[in-house]
Amino acid sequence: MSTPIPTAGLPDVDVVCLGEAMVAFRPTAPGPLAAAPSFERGIGGAEANVACALARYGHRTRWAGRVGTDGFGTYLLEALAAHGVDTSAVRRDPARTTGLYFRTAGERATAAAPAREPYAEVAYYRSGSAASAMSPENVAREVAWSGRVLHLTGITAALSAGCLALTRALTARAPGRPLVSFDVNFRAPLWPAAAGGPQTLAALARGCDVVFVGEDEAQDLWGVTGADAVRALLPEPPLLVVKRGAAGATAYTDGTVVAVPAPAVDVVAPVGAGDAFAAGFLSATLRGLPLTARLRHGHLMAASALTAAGDLGEPPARARADALAGLDPGAWGRLRLGPGWEEHTA
Repeated sequence: MSTPIPTAGLPDVDVVCLGEAMVAFRPTAPGPLAAAPSFERGIGGAEANVACALARYGHRTRWAGRVGTDGFGTYLLEALAAHGVDTSAVRRDPARTTGLYFRTAGERATAAAPAREPYAEVAYYRSGSAASAMSPENVAREVAWSGRVLHLTGITAALSAGCLALTRALTARAPGRPLVSFDVNFRAPLWPAAAGGPQTLAALARGCDVVFVGEDEAQDLWGVTGADAVRALLPEPPLLVVKRGAAGATAYTDGTVVAVPAPAVDVVAPVGAGDAFAAGFLSATLRGLPLTARLRHGHLMAASALTAAGDLGEPPARARADALAGLDPGAWGRLRLGPGWEEHTA
């Protein structure tokens, strides 16, 4: 039986990201998984992606979760630490394995956006993983609430009954709760019809402070179309961000609506952009920037993921990102970003 994460002696951080980190394998050549001659290894998992992006952007971040005592667990901890992420709250489970997944370069299809790539496959090997055993009994609230921000996603809630109970406990309003950020991150294969995914994810989102949801996944989940319809469905979060893909993003807060178009991007692989957007937005939030600047930083960080082959792109220097986020509307509208953050303007 695993023991709870110790709460004493943890260093202060800006953001705690709690969820499942996995080892991600990406084919070294285009085509379906069945034809892949070999794979490249990297970090996967929405919350780990956010933690790494924020750490590489200069913020103190902690990833809280569980991995096995296998070599894959060791690799994840070393890779996260190499990105500057604090892993002192991670527990290793000798009875369960570390989650893995294999994916091609294409993004998942949704009802609103069919797959644009000829091969868009994702194969998960995470059932019964170490992370799926997380629960309120073995993850202390003090650990999850040890930063200025706690970032969660709907993926964790889908992993097991214990993970759902933990997510509910951490999003419950109580004294001492930090700012709670929640990315809906709907993954249909993780939510069988009987599991009540749409109702569960809506209920979790309503209890959080900052909520990210894609316009396409809102249509898949709740059958609503358009950012305004998403806000009508989720009026409770003080700050709701509806991501609209290449069209941009719209934020709703305090009766104010702010929409910011996304810059044009020369896409290398459409994977990891949502996690990067959340990291950019949270980074600007931690710095107290205006809402328009927060959305622009989200777009800029998303571009760094879209122009890289893996889930994690190389974020720009903060001074450069600040300069781009401060462009006048006309210059922002002409901005185009390519691989390696090569900048083009029309």
